[in-house]
Amino acid sequence: MERDVVITAEGHENVTAEHASTLEVTSDDFLTPAGDCILGVEADTVPADLDDEFVEACQSVDATITATLDAGGHRAVVEGSGHPDLSFENERSHVLRTSDYVDDRTVMVGADAAAGDVDRDLVAALADGADLTLTLSVEQ
Repeated sequence: MERDVVITAEGHENVTAEHASTLEVTSDDFLTPAGDCILGVEADTVPADLDDEFVEACQSVDATITATLDAGGHRAVVEGSGHPDLSFENERSHVLRTSDYVDDRTVMVGADAAAGDVDRDLVAALADGADLTLTLSVEQ
């Protein structure tokens, strides 16, 4: 069974998407140039908002999690895995990781891409302030 969560956020002039191992969407309303993993700010949903069924599905070792990012007519798709230690307790940021590191911001491990791998046209649209839609889908 597949479950989806749709998160909306905004691009920001400081989006560079250069990080090699993470990708982040945050509810913060600002972004410094040091935030090279962040693709969107002012997210309307944070991990702590997600319902129990979605969280439980993501905690399965057999879960496949897909993140679809849409902005400015461009799309990027990142696939990764669930993990039993995913808590979805953070009240600020969703972080996709290429590693198996888990903290309260982590929503996916073993991602097949990070911020630095995202299509540069999508990144440019976000740097110009395009709206971002992040759809998280989990399938067991």
